[in-house]
Amino acid sequence: MASFARSERLALCDTAVSLGPAAPTLCEGWDVKDLLVHLLVRERRPWAAAGIFLPPLAPLLRKSEAAYAAQPLEDLAVRLRDPKGTLYSIAPIDRMINTVELFVHHEDLRRAQSGWAPRTLPAAAERDLWRTLKLLGKGLVRSAGTPVVVSNGTDTATLRGGDEPVTVTGPASELMLFCFGRHQVRGLSFDGPAEKITQLENASLGF
Repeated sequence: MASFARSERLALCDTAVSLGPAAPTLCEGWDVKDLLVHLLVRERRPWAAAGIFLPPLAPLLRKSEAAYAAQPLEDLAVRLRDPKGTLYSIAPIDRMINTVELFVHHEDLRRAQSGWAPRTLPAAAERDLWRTLKLLGKGLVRSAGTPVVVSNGTDTATLRGGDEPVTVTGPASELMLFCFGRHQVRGLSFDGPAEKITQLENASLGF
């Protein structure tokens, strides 16, 4: 059975092609083609992608982005569909590193379009996202400015400790998107002091 990371990879490519290169995304300043370029540079030219954080490598990043940007969107999608020749062709590595990356960016495509609706994900995918949220969540909400607890309805995790926390309850998938700073979410409830809820909702979350 294909992993959620693998199925999201294919679904993301299908969505990108159906939307077209110039459609908007939730990533500010990026259209659909820009997002696919980002994913391909990240996977196939990681030394260039490091230019995001290392100024000496920034020229390599720009060169790699330009090379991919010169190709048609359909060709980029074909490349992204098959990670052969990269570490991500190894299923455990793909699951570990790409489950959240591909899910969040797929939703960046979907939720930037008018009339979007949340998907019902397989239970196994929600479990994978919940486990990952418990690992990554403290980093994602470090700038929240208020204590944060998340709950998927059956389990809870403290992401930022302190008195009178805000408890955010909902599906793991929606919690993950919220903690990554996406505000186009559905099915979440917030419990706690009103001023802290407002502070959390206005915080710049994510990496």
